[in-house]
Formats: sequence, C-alpha cells, structure tokens
Amino acid sequence: MEIGLGLPTTVPDVDGRTLPQWARRAEECGFASLGVLDRLVYASYEPLISLAAAAAVTERIRLLTTILIAAYRSDTALLAKQAATIDALSGGRLVLGVAAGGREDDYAATGTGYRDRGARLDAQLTELREIWAGRGKVPGIGPAGRPEGVPLLVGGHSPRAMLRSARFGTGWIAGGNSVTAYAELVRRARQTWIEEGRTDRPRMVAILYAHLGPDAARVAGDYLRGYYSFVGLKAERTAAGVLTDPQHIRDAAQAYAEAGCDELILLPCTAQLAQVGLLADAAL
Repeated sequence: MEIGLGLPTTVPDVDGRTLPQWARRAEECGFASLGVLDRLVYASYEPLISLAAAAAVTERIRLLTTILIAAYRSDTALLAKQAATIDALSGGRLVLGVAAGGREDDYAATGTGYRDRGARLDAQLTELREIWAGRGKVPGIGPAGRPEGVPLLVGGHSPRAMLRSARFGTGWIAGGNSVTAYAELVRRARQTWIEEGRTDRPRMVAILYAHLGPDAARVAGDYLRGYYSFVGLKAERTAAGVLTDPQHIRDAAQAYAEAGCDELILLPCTAQLAQVGLLADAAL
C-alpha cells in the first residue's frame, strides 16, 4: 500500500507560501502522493490552483483531489481544461477525485442546484471523458494529454456513488471512517464493479487525519471541530478519531492495507512544515 500526504489547504495556520514548501518536502520524504480537500464557503485555498503550485515545484509525487466537489463547478468544459492543464504541467501526475459533496452552502454560493447534484455529476463525468478524448460538443479543448484522459476516482459511500465509480472511475475513494467499515465498503465497491461488467481492479483509496507532536489531540481537535461543525456530533467523532501517536499511524496503515486499501492519504491538521517529517517517520 502506498502512503500519501494531504496539502494543508484548509487548516487555520496555513500561509500560501507554505504550500509549495510542503509539497517539495513531501516528495523529498518519499510520500507517494499529495491530496487536497475542497470547500468553497470556507477560508481555504482552492484545490486545483494549489495542485498547480505543487506541480511546479515537484517532479515525481502524484497529485490528487481528495475530493473535488465537481458538481458545483457548472462549467464542465473549463474544469476539463483546468484538469488537463495541471496534468500536462505535472507530466501526467494528476488524479481527479470527485464526489457530490454534502454542504448546501457551497452550491448556493455558485447558484447551482443542490438536490440534483448527483445526476449533474453523472452528466459532468460523461462530458469530461468526452472532452479529454476529443469528442466534446465543441472540439479542440486542450491541452492534449493522455489518450485515456485524467484518471478519475469517485468518492461517496452510497450505492449511487459506488455505481458512479464503476461507470466512470479508475477507482473509489473513502472519507474518514473506521477500518472495519472501510473493509465492507471495499467489498461493496468491488462487487458493484463486477455487476457493471468491469474486469479491471478498482484502485482503493482512503483518507485519515493525523497530527503528531506536543498537544496534538487539542490542536487537531480544535481544527476538526471547526471544519466539520456543519455535521454536528460527527465533528466530535472525527476529532476523537485523529491519529496522534506514531504507533497508531503504523497500526492504522497496516489495518487499511489488510482491508484492501491501495493508497492511504494522511491529512494534516496544521501547516507547520515539521509535520511532514514527523508523519513520514511514522508512516513510511
């Protein structure tokens, strides 16, 4: 199983100048990928622009949106061009993880509908594939990239999300949950692929929050309770589940690998650059 690291685009102490430094350090330490979260109505950095900055200062590390709330981006042609540009700038390192999202205010801010977001995401993924293959409604949207287009991961735990993954994706990505729940979700995702006639093996990805160092539980808890305040009690469960001990990180990584995970991405709770080395020492 590969281990990735999140870019700290949503944490309270982030400074934009830190993000390229974080990306370079993550590559130097040997992480396989950089993940990035997506929120619109929040004091966070835009994920695609953040990955473009990371692409400019790295050579090897994969770049993932984990996930992008694609359906509130109503201009699919522009999204296709943005993703293809990052993929080209990085030498084919982008993986576009997408999901419908669960924050109605993000949709309200862009004037897009919330209730029909799943159906709109299905149509959007179809259009992305067509544009990247040169078969879009208006031909010529580039830059030209990989013949198969940018790899797509689909997130979400619902049967509809699993189906979307099998129809459009190269794999499936889970949000934070227990490893026991993850094993069952992997089984369901793989079964859905079989039922949809897919003969290839889906790539299974998961994300977990981790923070090491002095006062780790408090620092991580304060951030996560604020970030997830819109989900009520679940915010407290997320804060309580953050990994704050090196051995717990190693144990979790082993358990996820045994549950069928191909790539585990550790999401940070601070932008302090020292975290990259601490998490690398624990997980790699």
